[in-house]
Amino acid sequence: MTVSGETSKSAIRSGKTVSAAEKFGVLDMPDLTYTDEIARDTAPLYELVKHHIPAIEWPVHAPYVWWINKLKKERNAVILAHNYQTPEIYHCVADIKGDSLQLAREATMVDEEIIVQCGVHFMAETSKLLNPEKTVLIPDMRAGCSLAESITGADVRLLREANPGVPIVTYVNTSADVKAESDICCTSSNAVEVVQSIDPDREVLFLPDQFLGAHVKRVTGRT
Repeated sequence: MTVSGETSKSAIRSGKTVSAAEKFGVLDMPDLTYTDEIARDTAPLYELVKHHIPAIEWPVHAPYVWWINKLKKERNAVILAHNYQTPEIYHCVADIKGDSLQLAREATMVDEEIIVQCGVHFMAETSKLLNPEKTVLIPDMRAGCSLAESITGADVRLLREANPGVPIVTYVNTSADVKAESDICCTSSNAVEVVQSIDPDREVLFLPDQFLGAHVKRVTGRT
């Protein structure tokens, strides 16, 4: 089903929250045949991944690569890919690559209307928090991070109730729900600095990465 542009514009003007499908319409599934045109156009890209993807497998990947690159131009989209993505994504369709912090920073500087986040759920949430006016898409809503999923906003609220007045510092690799319940968010590179900025006589709750927390405790001598 394709939603007309007038319908989606009306919904946007009214302030109603609309899905990407409602806003942009639903695309028909493209023809994924490995044609001579696709083979020719993607040949330079295969050179980038030929040491990782066997030639016999390239005809499976190439049509996806070709269509994704075509559609992102037509739809004014930019693709952000985490360092852990597979070669055909990382080298052949991604516009911006990096770790979660780098992608968050880059997301604030893109001009495109649509951000496609090739990463886990909290990364897409972070891009949306930093770009509330843009449409942020994630190819698989089930793409999760075990660390981010180890704690919820409700957990943070319970910890706050049990430790009144204790500042809560949260690692950035968490959900938007958890970030919203925290006092400060930090990255692995500035966690020590963030904790040191808090009154040294106060205890600190550091969530949820116990290993990063142990490192911060060791360096700062905090409890």
